[in-house]
Amino acid sequence: MATTRITTALPPNIDITKAELAYGEHMLPKLNRQLQDSTLMTRQRALNALCDVLHNPEHVSAALKVGMAKSLKKLLSDSDGTVRWKATEVLFICSNHAIGRDAILEFDLIQPISALFDDKHEDARLMSHRAVESVSHTVNGAQGIVNANLIKKLVEKLKTETDEIKQLVLDTLHYCMKVDSDQALAAQALEVFTSLLGHGTWEIRGKAARDIMDISFPLEGKKRAVKVRCIPVLVKLLADKNYHVRAQAAGALMSIAITTEGKQESIREGAVEALIALLRSDESSDVRLNVIKVNTLSNVRLLTVKAITMLAEAPSGREKMIEVVPVLQDIANTGGPMMQKVAKTAVKVITWRP
Repeated sequence: MATTRITTALPPNIDITKAELAYGEHMLPKLNRQLQDSTLMTRQRALNALCDVLHNPEHVSAALKVGMAKSLKKLLSDSDGTVRWKATEVLFICSNHAIGRDAILEFDLIQPISALFDDKHEDARLMSHRAVESVSHTVNGAQGIVNANLIKKLVEKLKTETDEIKQLVLDTLHYCMKVDSDQALAAQALEVFTSLLGHGTWEIRGKAARDIMDISFPLEGKKRAVKVRCIPVLVKLLADKNYHVRAQAAGALMSIAITTEGKQESIREGAVEALIALLRSDESSDVRLNVIKVNTLSNVRLLTVKAITMLAEAPSGREKMIEVVPVLQDIANTGGPMMQKVAKTAVKVITWRP
């Protein structure tokens, strides 16, 4: 005879770590109320649900209308590490949308997020850096980070944080130095970037070289670059195994060598010979299997030719560059519009005689 058996297991499609969503327009107001609940599990489940819901930009807009930004701001200082981590993740997801980035600036959330840079939970620190890095992609966001005086703190984090966070910090500083490099110079960022040029991870080497290029655009940055002896390390990176690193190293040398002092120091450290070797190696490279790789190799050549042009303005550099004129002429005849322009300029500078 058949009997009734009731299982104690939950239905297969129920996720107990996420809050149950209300229907339609009631969903976000309910989640906002749950964020303010005194029960820890309720707050955690609401945050987990929001991490899914807010990938839709329409939901981000609706969430802001119900006052969720203020609720999340309060949760950034919650006593529970998981709540702080997930609250920052929600803000990171919001920051991937324009309306979310604007809200972070409007509600002054940069400072509360940056307070988690020192959190004892690595997940919370990582997510806070992701959120700040995402905000820095816009001019207003980068300016907001600069106005919050976070540059010095970010530079200090490059000395102690994990490699993954270091990459995010280098990206954040890259965008911030486009609007203001003075704070980075004052925080001795150039010295820290130089120390990272020998890092074992190619992503960090490349991003450190890129940031040296950014910080060297002002005259004070060029002078400091020569003073801290980053040119010898950059010259070595011109022979790096990774083409991204080679490109950024050439760009950094190009920026530093605009000044006479930078040109002379680069020539003394063997930059001319290294750039010639780099130009010839990229010219003979037959790696053309991937669109991204092709574009990167073109960027290596573009920055290499620009750096050669800078050094060719010095008489001692010009004499050594004569041998690459045929290569540059070939690039001027066969390269793309931008490559043709810079190659013709390089040939003109190298062949100039007083």
